[in-house]
Amino acid sequence: MRVFKNAAFARLAEKYHLSDQTLWEAVTGIAQGQIDANLGGGVIKQRLARPGAGKSTGYRSIVLLRQGDKAFFVHVFPKSAQSNLPADEVTQFKKLAKLVLALTDVQLQALITDGSFIEVRQDAQEIP
Repeated sequence: MRVFKNAAFARLAEKYHLSDQTLWEAVTGIAQGQIDANLGGGVIKQRLARPGAGKSTGYRSIVLLRQGDKAFFVHVFPKSAQSNLPADEVTQFKKLAKLVLALTDVQLQALITDGSFIEVRQDAQEIP
């Protein structure tokens, strides 16, 4: 599986000290069926552990997912700031998922080249 983060997510991940390893572990868990909340339409809400602490006091991320193919981290927020997403935001993420998950490899490469998406890599491990 290929894993990506958008530029806005990358900035917040840096601010919150979330490593690519943390993202990789989250997607590995998703691939193994450990999904925190399936919001439908390819949108997953997944917990991310705060560095030095657990997931319960950590962050919530929005992942656009095509199982076994691609995962896109597009939003992250501290649990303390927001416990749930409003229905209108979930609807917007579903619309985004429809667009992003339909990208061709050529379109995705163009978005990587222009910096809109960054591929999360971990050479030592492959996600099924």
